[in-house]
Amino acid sequence: MKLFNVLVHILTETSRHAGHADILREQLDGTVGLDATRAGQQEKDAAFWRNQRVKIERAASAARPEPL
Repeated sequence: MKLFNVLVHILTETSRHAGHADILREQLDGTVGLDATRAGQQEKDAAFWRNQRVKIERAASAARPEPL
């Protein structure tokens, strides 16, 4: 395999997974697109993050498979 092909593959996979991470971040903190660079975690209060944690933990519990 040529080095060029390897580099193209790495760049493709990196951009794909970076996009997935961005989608997850948007779902977690509620900021989208360019707002994500301006709206940092410092602007959210402690109550917001407590509610976010509860919401995420509920979703994780609901997705947990039942024991056999």
